[in-house]
Amino acid sequence: MARLNLVEAINLGLKQEMKRDKNVVILGEDVGKDGGVFRVTDNLQKIFGEKRVFDTPLCESGIVGSSIGMAVFGLRPVCEIQFDGFIMPAIDQIITHAARIRNRSRGRFNVPLVVRCPHGGGIKALEHHSDCPEVLFSHIPGLKVVIPSTPYDAKGLIASAIRDDDPVIFFEPKRVYRSFKEEVPEKEYTIPIGKAKIVQEGHDITIISYGAMIHKVKEVADKLSDVSCEIIDLRTLSPLDEETILESVRKTGRVLIVHEAPGMYGVGAEVSALINQKALLNLEAPIERVTGFDIVVPLPKLEDYHIPSSERIINGIKKVINFS
Repeated sequence: MARLNLVEAINLGLKQEMKRDKNVVILGEDVGKDGGVFRVTDNLQKIFGEKRVFDTPLCESGIVGSSIGMAVFGLRPVCEIQFDGFIMPAIDQIITHAARIRNRSRGRFNVPLVVRCPHGGGIKALEHHSDCPEVLFSHIPGLKVVIPSTPYDAKGLIASAIRDDDPVIFFEPKRVYRSFKEEVPEKEYTIPIGKAKIVQEGHDITIISYGAMIHKVKEVADKLSDVSCEIIDLRTLSPLDEETILESVRKTGRVLIVHEAPGMYGVGAEVSALINQKALLNLEAPIERVTGFDIVVPLPKLEDYHIPSSERIINGIKKVINFS
């Protein structure tokens, strides 16, 4: 075991997958010599050489488009998008081609591609550097969307993503990158894509979240001595682990959904619809959501106001618990 932060855990996962499979390659802006803007790929070019870890021009559509071609011809590319807001120029390649080639070719070809991308705010960055675009990709058939919240999960999920024969969008919550360390096995392991995790068991209310917000939710739950909170970390947004969600809701009867992305048409709306369709009669109160506001992510001075705060989460819990 080693004590690793999120950056170190993903780096180790990438290194082990590259040693395991010679077809794994890494590409993106500054991922080689500099090790990426957040140093997630640090030293990998020194270990595996410039043919397997290489820098690209500043062109996200080209990075993803080239990766799709590599994947179709047998490689397993892991491409990095420097910041969440920069993924937009690659949307055509991701949605029109990566997500559709298996169906378009009637199964003759597949796209074992991982698109790594930092996610969310919390680092006081400029515009286009703090977005939460996960719902755009979760809506698209043919894509899998993963967002770990801990170093342990990140290492296991990046291995599963690389080994997957279909394209995976792998979001990395940037304010968790170096916020804490935990024990992570140094040996290889995988975590199934599509499986949520019960972070904390409880019986009064189910709180569903993912990414960086899991830590804020856990912090709040630890302070509420009079409320027993069951916390679910989705880990994968597509496919969604319906079984874990519904089992918890049927036990507690009360639900709060927390995410940093805007509320309108968000993950919380989809999870709410799922619960209403399959566990409506188990609810003791209306489902409540605490999310980012339906606005462009504000500049640094207002960022903390935009991201769901402890106060807003506590108020959401109280609203659900006190409903009668």
